[in-house]
Amino acid sequence: MFRVILHLDMDAFYASVEQRDQPGLRGKPVIVGAPPNQRGVVCAASYEARRFGVRSAMPSVTAGRLCPNGVFVRPRMDAYREESQKIMEILARTRALVEQMSVDEAYLDLSGQFQADSHDASLLQARATAAELKLLIRSERHLTATIGIASNKLLAKIASDHQKPDGLTVITETEKLSFLNPLPVRALHGVGHVTAQTLARAGILTVGDLHAYPGNLNSLLGSFGAKLRQFAAGMDDRPVLANDDIKSISGEETFLRDTEDRAILRRCLMEQASDIAAKLGRRRLAAHTVQVKVRYSDFTTLTRQISVEDPLAEPRDIYRLGCFLLGREKLVSRPLRLLGLGVSSLREPAAVQMKLF
Repeated sequence: MFRVILHLDMDAFYASVEQRDQPGLRGKPVIVGAPPNQRGVVCAASYEARRFGVRSAMPSVTAGRLCPNGVFVRPRMDAYREESQKIMEILARTRALVEQMSVDEAYLDLSGQFQADSHDASLLQARATAAELKLLIRSERHLTATIGIASNKLLAKIASDHQKPDGLTVITETEKLSFLNPLPVRALHGVGHVTAQTLARAGILTVGDLHAYPGNLNSLLGSFGAKLRQFAAGMDDRPVLANDDIKSISGEETFLRDTEDRAILRRCLMEQASDIAAKLGRRRLAAHTVQVKVRYSDFTTLTRQISVEDPLAEPRDIYRLGCFLLGREKLVSRPLRLLGLGVSSLREPAAVQMKLF
């Protein structure tokens, strides 16, 4: 059976939802996040705003300076999650195995759905399915998606990055090396800034350089070297895994002014704990891990977490552990720019006595 993997990536998802829901924003540089005159960061940017250098996680004040005509829109995370669910329902109609990676991204395994004499023919046949998905998303949700098709997750993701927005790219087995070789090494899964610098010092700048490198990559990268050489050859055996379970729930607040006022911080934590507990209740879940996140005025960000043996679902328990982490780790030793609270390791609830590890 030939492997046929699709990678779907929604185009500028948050901003596109806002432009769809507010027609007056279409064609304008939309920046989803706090306004530039307040403390906050960019959650997402439309393609019109990206042309000015605006990107997610950038301080809103910087985005405002780069894009003076940008239209700032407060994020509506519940709306984006609801939209994501509807898109995933469309993907499920293919009867493929779907692995959702985030609210706007998923892999689909269509292996075995096509009758073809060769692997390349199967991949090319999948183009019709991908085109139909794009059409359904456009007609039913009024949004656009980019899809990559290949024999594995690595190549499918690279294919979807190739032609955005609203693209559709197939990388066949015959052409995968010619497609990969000119790309920078950063295109490969797992290659970040530090790894790319290490490779550059060895004269390895492109995937072709990596594929042809005669030396021992393990001496440069440790155990990752062997896996990276496989990636450079277009090989990837990672399976597509169904992951319908939500992995975490969290919230955070960026303060208008840095603060270490305990009353403000406690009130913030309690509001976040109540919101998290309500979401857990709606999903009939409880959590084993609580995490706090703090960010200081110099943008230093710290996270600390604690796990409990028995699941948590009550806001007072989540709040108490959040306060415990802040105190134990002395995280309020100076004013905070941001405070966040989250839970993970989600399970079905079982109300028994809590035990700290």
